[in-house]
Amino acid sequence: MWQNYIMAESLEEAAKLMAEFKETARIIAGGTDLILEIERGVRPDLKTIIDISKIPGLDTISEDGDGYIHILPNVTHNHVVASSLIREKAFALLQACWEVGSPQIRNRGTVIGNLVTASPANDTISPLMALDAKVKLSSLNGTRVVPLSEFYTGVRKTVMAPDEIMTDVFFKGLDADQPSFFIKTALRKAQAISVINISMVFTMKDNLVESARITLGAVAPTIIHAETAETYLEGKSLDGPAVEEAARLVAEAAHPITDVRGSAEYRDYMVGVIARRALTAIKEGVDKDLVPAQPILLMGDGLHVPSPKVPWDGKEIHTWINGVEYHFTTGFDKTLLDLIREDAGLTGTKEGCAEGECGACTVYLDGRAVMSCLVPAPRAHGSEIVTIEGLSPDDKLHPVQEAFIDYGAVQCGYCTPGFVMSSAKLLEERETPTQAEIRQAITGNLCRCTGYYKIIEAIENASRTQSAVERE
Repeated sequence: MWQNYIMAESLEEAAKLMAEFKETARIIAGGTDLILEIERGVRPDLKTIIDISKIPGLDTISEDGDGYIHILPNVTHNHVVASSLIREKAFALLQACWEVGSPQIRNRGTVIGNLVTASPANDTISPLMALDAKVKLSSLNGTRVVPLSEFYTGVRKTVMAPDEIMTDVFFKGLDADQPSFFIKTALRKAQAISVINISMVFTMKDNLVESARITLGAVAPTIIHAETAETYLEGKSLDGPAVEEAARLVAEAAHPITDVRGSAEYRDYMVGVIARRALTAIKEGVDKDLVPAQPILLMGDGLHVPSPKVPWDGKEIHTWINGVEYHFTTGFDKTLLDLIREDAGLTGTKEGCAEGECGACTVYLDGRAVMSCLVPAPRAHGSEIVTIEGLSPDDKLHPVQEAFIDYGAVQCGYCTPGFVMSSAKLLEERETPTQAEIRQAITGNLCRCTGYYKIIEAIENASRTQSAVERE
């Protein structure tokens, strides 16, 4: 793991630290990619983590006076999903963020982190490329602006200097006559990396295509434009023949490889298929209800009160777990999951995969459901953690726990703490969630024993029970 963990209090401090440590340091805001890279030995030279996640004001999405939308370093995918501004003026980006991981992953993973990781399969890169986004890179030497189209030089390679920090990604918000759409194909409906993805941004005038931007992910070493298709569509209406020809030209632009997620032949075929679907969606009018207007976030009811601000001195992790104050002098190089289990002795939170895939380690970090296996332990400093042991502090079972027992939603039980934590957080957001909302809430939780029917039934019953109690 890392040797040094530093909580930066400002971007200026972070820039000074990056200038000092350069290649041996990395910025972390969410860490859902970086923790995995460290665990897998991808970054053997990494010694210092510089955490910017608690710097105030970096989790905002805003529009300036010239119509440019700015996304700052601590903006998570769920911030984007919940943004009415992005829904109105960059729907393809909203769709892409909705497709990333699960609610717990989206509560930690950041858009800028997704860009910096630089995998051609990362979902947010292609819509931002189609939006003609630019990024701001900052260091002690000043700042520079780079078009996102010029940012990538290869698989996981960028033009960033070792001491630079990406501090902003911005693009011109779309007008009413500029529909946008994102689509991907993956090996399952949630928690899945793109086999391929496509983003489209069109400018329409009198039912004709004035301009088109079509970007493809996971079909080449970097995100690419389907330039021939873009040129072909100019001045045309999106009738049947035009859609078919454009889809064919989009497929021609791809140069995929075979990997564990799919063969080159499969990708070649599917590029044309999903391009046709995206073009048809734009032709018929993009249905913005594809992403719920009130999405499930597992961010709670908004009533969480942060713990008192505690300065970081690197000598202890001062945190609150289930309302109890802890001062850890060990565990600095661990994940939050291991800190909870090994140092706090709270073993209800389980390790199922250690990769953010199964949800067994779900806890609440400052009121939000997260995968604790993907959170560095020092991030708990000055924060409030809730584990399954603290879900119902009055020594009574939570309504979800009671329902899991009553409806036989538990078999081996290993995944149950994670399911219960996700479900309880859902009921903070929705008093009586629909089945679709329940299913969305538990997309980050895997059960290897059941068909999920009893789990969903239990959550439905718990919502009715809790609602009845609250009305009394």
